[in-house]
Amino acid sequence: MAARAYWQGQIRLALVSIPVEIYSATKSGAQVSFKQIHEPSGKPIHYDKVVTGVGPVDTDEIMKGFEYEKGSYVLLEQDEIDAVKLESKKTLELTQFVDASEIDVLYYEKPYFVVPADDLAEEAFIVLREALRRTKKVGLGQLAMRGREYVVSLKPCGRGMVLETLRYADEVNKAQGYFRDIPDDEPDADLMDLAEALIEKKSGAFHPQDFHDRYVDALRDLIERKRKSKGRKIIEEKDDDASAKGSNVVDLMAALKKSMGASAAKAEDKPAAKKAPAKRAPAKKRA
Repeated sequence: MAARAYWQGQIRLALVSIPVEIYSATKSGAQVSFKQIHEPSGKPIHYDKVVTGVGPVDTDEIMKGFEYEKGSYVLLEQDEIDAVKLESKKTLELTQFVDASEIDVLYYEKPYFVVPADDLAEEAFIVLREALRRTKKVGLGQLAMRGREYVVSLKPCGRGMVLETLRYADEVNKAQGYFRDIPDDEPDADLMDLAEALIEKKSGAFHPQDFHDRYVDALRDLIERKRKSKGRKIIEEKDDDASAKGSNVVDLMAALKKSMGASAAKAEDKPAAKKAPAKRAPAKKRA
């Protein structure tokens, strides 16, 4: 496998240990990166590590420090930090199994592919994968990676498994504070019927390749136009339609009906299958 393993260790379930490797399941998408430039000279701005009253310092003079009170620090060497003993550095022990629906989407953070480390681990790996699949459960445990310990979930994914890091409870804001002022009213039945019909019309399979970052495309277009304009300022004209779309909908029923009509029109615009020409009735003989 060409990629480098993000973590190597073992999954432990009771007395069974399964050597595994974990690989990042995602990658950074296309981005447009900017540098800070000194306008008069046109040269990039650099950042130096500076100590107040001392000036620039060498990298080998820098240590990690924890401020235990204002202005006072405990200094730690990197090898001291690396030597902190934590069993989850090398072992993911599955301590609980839950239904996937029990984990709120807010807790999921980042996915990783999990594969057996060698041929000897494959049998136990497959048994665990299929047991999770048949019971429709997600395994939970804790795992130390890159300087912190995570709560993680483990579930089947094709021939392998996916591990997802989860946020701790104190890292997730309580929804009640944001939703408190939303009224708990029953929606109008006719409006609900229209909304459900509109959703049904626009329903389909999820194809991730159908979506791309349009903001990155627009930035690249702006950069190219700016390059060709030789420094002339370029400001996009405001779209009046966009601001209208963002305004409050006064007549929700009319808006939903209009949306249904627009959806139906789009469906009609699609090329229909050609029908075979209808046979003409035989012409009547003149008397």
